[in-house]
Amino acid sequence: MTNLNWIAVAPEIFLLAMACLVAMVDLFVTCPKRRPTYWLTLLSLAGYAGLHVGYLNNNASGYAMQGMVVTDPMGHLLAFSAALAVMGTLVYAQGYAASRDLLKGELFSLSMFALLGISIMIMGNNFLAIYLGLELMSLSLYALVALRRDHAQATEAAMKYFVLGALASGFLLYGLSMMYGATGSLDIAEVYKATLAGTINKQVLAFGLVFIVSGLAFKLGVVPFHMWVPDVYQGAPTAATLLVAGAPKLAAFAITVRLLVEGLISLANDWQQMLMILAVLSMAIGNLVAIAQTNLKRMLAYSGIAQLGFMLLGFVPTVVAGNTVSAANGYGSALFYVLTYVMTTLGTFGLIMLLARPGFESEQISDLAGLAKRSPALAAAMAVFMFSLAGIPPTVGFYAKLAVLQSLITTNSPLLIQLSVVAVVLSLIGAFYYLRIVKTMYFDEPVDTNPVLPAGEATLLVSVNAGAVLVLGLLPSGLMALCGRAITQALAG
Repeated sequence: MTNLNWIAVAPEIFLLAMACLVAMVDLFVTCPKRRPTYWLTLLSLAGYAGLHVGYLNNNASGYAMQGMVVTDPMGHLLAFSAALAVMGTLVYAQGYAASRDLLKGELFSLSMFALLGISIMIMGNNFLAIYLGLELMSLSLYALVALRRDHAQATEAAMKYFVLGALASGFLLYGLSMMYGATGSLDIAEVYKATLAGTINKQVLAFGLVFIVSGLAFKLGVVPFHMWVPDVYQGAPTAATLLVAGAPKLAAFAITVRLLVEGLISLANDWQQMLMILAVLSMAIGNLVAIAQTNLKRMLAYSGIAQLGFMLLGFVPTVVAGNTVSAANGYGSALFYVLTYVMTTLGTFGLIMLLARPGFESEQISDLAGLAKRSPALAAAMAVFMFSLAGIPPTVGFYAKLAVLQSLITTNSPLLIQLSVVAVVLSLIGAFYYLRIVKTMYFDEPVDTNPVLPAGEATLLVSVNAGAVLVLGLLPSGLMALCGRAITQALAG
């Protein structure tokens, strides 16, 4: 890697400038639908995504800002995907937010600031940089969840999210401070060298590692740090729910790689065991509790807990029998998994927003009854998303699960092969509540017989989203190869 100048962080500088411009321009917008602000935001996010695509195509790798920022293909791929996720969220949210007096400048500017925090986390190569990105993202999301100030449920969700998010940040910060005290550096590369030397007090490292893993588990929303997820998903306006459920998962994946893999790989035998327990608990509790839910957003929250538990399995084959041969395969499959999960989540919550109307949220499972008769196209799209989350071919969710399981099985470790069997069994349990949604749409009589009105670009995006889930399921090799190459180059740096 070479030292880079300010050009390395040009996308983030551009995003910051445009976020400020959007906030200023919106003061002069009189259109109730906020069309100028909306299109300026989308163009800004498209420009930011385009800059990262350019860097990704150039395979640009290096350090910037005195080594506090790392720029590599993994970071560019995640930042580009996060930008697309935020763009998709805003397209889906436009009609929903307008009917609930949420279509304000704050929705757009705070979404951009949240993306900026996500980008800083993704590219952070220093404990302070990662933590600053985390706080910028978190504070923006707290405000977005509370944007509907006159709604008691949304305000309650924001308070829970704020209190538990602050606790999670405290856990992570305490763990990072212990690592700093033990190694004498905030730089991830220096921490890696210090822990590899083996001269540091093992107890201090162990305590610091426990707090770091706990903080990461909070941000991922996995068991037993999942308490906030169902309440926030259900209580927040669906537009804010999608902002929480989508792009931030990519940032959580990135800092897990940066901290645990790039910084603390010498402690892999310790954190592998922790992640293994978190993964199994998340898949078990997430899938079992989701079966009992009648609220669609709450069910998807528990589904997300189980899905991210499955993704964590990709971090388990890091060091097997003293070698790291399987590591890149595991991380590449986990990266593919989290990208495709976010894509499917976007479509699922976007469709919920399409079905909502003034005074009606469409968030109960029973609200989907007979959707196939009211709107065959939307029912087919929802079925594709549910099949993907369940891991049923030919959707991309099947291949994502297969890739993670393959990374476990190819290690030839008896423990990891048993773990993959457990994962398959728990996924089969999870398939029940996804297929229940399909059954409700196609076989139950509709309570509401009104046809679903088309919603412009949001309806088109649902079709594109569902198509992408199918196409990537049939032709996954391109994205899988890109993920593998991004991970390999990140680890080589």
